[in-house]
Amino acid sequence: MSATGAVLSRPPVQAGGAPGVVPQVVLAVVCGGYALGAALGWGSSELALFMGDFGLSLAAFAAAGSCFLYSRRHHGRFRPAWLLFAASSTMAGLGNGIWGWYEFVLREPVPSPSLADFCFLLFAPPAIVGLLVLAKRPVTKAGWVCLGLDAWLIGGSLLTLSWSLALAHTAHFQGQSVPQGALALAYPLLDIVLVSMVLALHFKRSSAHRSAINTAIAALALTVLCDALFSSPLLREHYRSGQILDAGWFAGSMLLTYAPWVARRLPGGDTAPAAPERSAPRTPPATSAATRPIAGSLAALTPYLAAAVCTLGILYNVLDGRRIDRVVLFTGCTVVLALVVRQGIMLLDNITLTQELAQKENHFRSLVQGSSDVIMIAAPTGILRYVSPAAAGVYGRDAEELVGSELASLIHPEDLGRVVHEVRRFLAAKPEEEPTTRIECRFRAGENRPGGEKWLNVESTVNRHHGGLIFNSRDVTERVRLQAQLQHNASHDALTDLPNRALFTERVSQALTGRRATDPGTAVLYIDLDGFKQVNDTIGHQAGDELLVQAARRLAESVRAGDTAARLGGDEFAALIMGDGTRDHAAREHRILEVADRLRIRLSDPYKIDGRDVRVAASIGVAFAEPGITPGPLMRNADLAMYRAKQAGKGCVKLYAPQMQADVVRRAELATKLRTALHDGEFALLHQPVVELADGRITAVAALARWRSAQGILFTPAEFLRVGDRGRLKEDGDRTAELGRWQLEEAVQQAAGRHRAGHPVPVAVRISAHRLLDRALPPKSIEALLSRHGLPSGSLVLELADTDPRIPLEELERRLVALRRLGVRIALDGFGSGAAAIGALRRLPVDVLRLDRDLVDGVVDSARLHKITSGLLRIAADLGMQSVADGVDLPEQVVALRSMGCTHGQGMAFSGPLDEHRLRRALTQGGYPVPGPGSEGRAVVLSGTGLPVRHVKKGREPVSPGRVLGELPRRFAPGDGRDAAEAALARPPLRPNSETSVPPT
Repeated sequence: MSATGAVLSRPPVQAGGAPGVVPQVVLAVVCGGYALGAALGWGSSELALFMGDFGLSLAAFAAAGSCFLYSRRHHGRFRPAWLLFAASSTMAGLGNGIWGWYEFVLREPVPSPSLADFCFLLFAPPAIVGLLVLAKRPVTKAGWVCLGLDAWLIGGSLLTLSWSLALAHTAHFQGQSVPQGALALAYPLLDIVLVSMVLALHFKRSSAHRSAINTAIAALALTVLCDALFSSPLLREHYRSGQILDAGWFAGSMLLTYAPWVARRLPGGDTAPAAPERSAPRTPPATSAATRPIAGSLAALTPYLAAAVCTLGILYNVLDGRRIDRVVLFTGCTVVLALVVRQGIMLLDNITLTQELAQKENHFRSLVQGSSDVIMIAAPTGILRYVSPAAAGVYGRDAEELVGSELASLIHPEDLGRVVHEVRRFLAAKPEEEPTTRIECRFRAGENRPGGEKWLNVESTVNRHHGGLIFNSRDVTERVRLQAQLQHNASHDALTDLPNRALFTERVSQALTGRRATDPGTAVLYIDLDGFKQVNDTIGHQAGDELLVQAARRLAESVRAGDTAARLGGDEFAALIMGDGTRDHAAREHRILEVADRLRIRLSDPYKIDGRDVRVAASIGVAFAEPGITPGPLMRNADLAMYRAKQAGKGCVKLYAPQMQADVVRRAELATKLRTALHDGEFALLHQPVVELADGRITAVAALARWRSAQGILFTPAEFLRVGDRGRLKEDGDRTAELGRWQLEEAVQQAAGRHRAGHPVPVAVRISAHRLLDRALPPKSIEALLSRHGLPSGSLVLELADTDPRIPLEELERRLVALRRLGVRIALDGFGSGAAAIGALRRLPVDVLRLDRDLVDGVVDSARLHKITSGLLRIAADLGMQSVADGVDLPEQVVALRSMGCTHGQGMAFSGPLDEHRLRRALTQGGYPVPGPGSEGRAVVLSGTGLPVRHVKKGREPVSPGRVLGELPRRFAPGDGRDAAEAALARPPLRPNSETSVPPT
């Protein structure tokens, strides 16, 4: 056998011994012992009589009990047959028992006819019906007719033969009464019917319970044979109970006792053949195929052989010169007529089957030849015996060319070993457990294949076929190509075709766990393009995509072949630089930093996009693979280093240090505390009065949020919102938005309470322009807030906290106009701090200008700032706006601002932030005293604060609260135009150290 034949040959299957050997041995011993005793005469006539009568009766009753017990335990389709066999054996047992009563007990001859004869006659009918139940049920009416005709052909032939030989003499009733003669004829006729059924059903039994049915048929056949021998005149005249003939009846009963238990119980309640079918050695396919036609031929020839026996019997009588009996003539004619009828039925049935077969064959041929799949049949030697015509379109090779070639020669050499292993495993498995298998391999294509591929990806469904295999194959080359493309797309960036984050993480993991895992020179570089957002905003996203493609190309060209460049998302890239085995820490660090700086320079070169030069910088963070580190922490370290590079001024390279992670942990802890404070109500809202500089009257209050920590320290917004140094954390924006909502809600609620208490002063709430443009805060939400708390129109002032030039002023203007329709006044905070404020003043509907603290601080000492402030105040006056100076901490600032035309002021010169109790007390007083001209050197005690301001001598620089604040711990440093006064209130510099830093509430 060739190598290909070895692939398809079935491996040897170990034979298993047939179960149930012990019962068979016991059965053989019992029957053999009885036969030996009968042959030796049992030692005495008394024992012979007992064993010949009651021994047969006990054996028959044992058969009846066995069949009845089996039918009670097993509820299947053949249960009625075993009940009928139990009834038949019961009749035989009763007949033998009555026979023994006469012979052994009464010591008198058995009368003829007797009750025993009646029981013996009733033995055959239940057995005949039981055999009909065991028979394979015909599907059509013609099948039932043929079954009856076959039984009559056999029975008629036997009747003709036996009538000619013996029964004709018995029918004359010589010296017998009519009952005796009828009884003499009844025994052989019933035996003939029983033999006919046995012979007819031997080839028509059901495929299920084959062993049990064969055993039952053998038992009945043995019983009928003994009955026939007993009916012969020669044996009957010399028959005595206990002779060797009884051994045949005894064996028939014992076989019937054993017959039902040959079958094995199945889960469905039915039974199946026990040992031989499951554990016996498997019959080779060729032997099984040869056995089935022989059995089918014998089954088909049985009726014809019976008719031939009948005809030969009649011819024998004619040639012997005997007169043909009427019974023989009538029976023979009916047999011939039955044979003709059966032949006609079979002829019509064959014609129908032939037509159906031709139709199915045409259908099958059309399916095979028209199928897009290639169907191939391989012999056990591996030679292709059949290939469907679809091979020409699928493989580009004619089917005739493939027939006769070895299957192994058509499979790709790299796939052949895997295919051989799968085929051998499939052939070794049991067919009922694994009827098919699927194999995918590369198949050699022909020259006529469209596209010119040399190897095709073929998927085949494999089935067994007479020791060989059937391959139902289809071309899946496009599917494999598509799967490869999908896998590539899943692991690569769609825009730049660089590895994405998932593949990059996998490469980093391989580098940390592979054979070079101990190399400390491996490093990860995180790269961010500075200014990329401006490219998208100015020249469009398409230009931004082109810039990313060019940057990815430069990055891929700048790393070595063994390194990995990837795009992680947006304008963030990464590079995995493999170590070169250097153990010197300084040399290793110098090499990686040199590579990173080269990448920075290369990525920072101008990009040519749409005929223009576009410049962006690259910030790079570097992290080395320390021993025991995993991909997640390593990439996180490089990410932290990259953001530290952006904080350092962008366009530079930073190496990761453990302190960076410590800072992140600290910020995360503070962020967690802040989130807890937001939900636990640890925030307090203070208000700082806004005073009219002309008369000191309180005209408004500014709402200021403070966080009272668990240690009793009040933090300002500039302090507790500085928890992330990236400036891009979404959670920081979420916390700011949540705090802003709380501050606005609390300010409106407290202002409404003051209005109801008789203090109708407006409240000013700082809000960013970004927050105003947020869709989560539409104008209707502010209107609903005012309506819910009953705050009158004009009592809410929104201070724009920033004037970012990137904010669309058109949209901001529409939003502010909608708010003014609701009675909300608009203040422009930090005016004078940049050109953006002038642009906002020109476009936006503003009611109040708040001078920046930097202007107020220098309005006394700097002539330049004095002139600038005067000009800005004139602009406000010309536009009909109120002006509020922020951070007015000194009396001389009050005098200077008032002389320049500033209408209002806010700062420590009047009052610091107050809680609600102190605020209402100040509102009840109505205002604060304002210094007049020449009061710069006097000591003033400001009402409402309780904070004394120190005297200074003439000619010396006054010591302001701002100076004092500079000496405080850094967390109390002012963060904006009003934070100095707030910090001074949070921790007054002139208070003893034993006092609490939290103002009384």
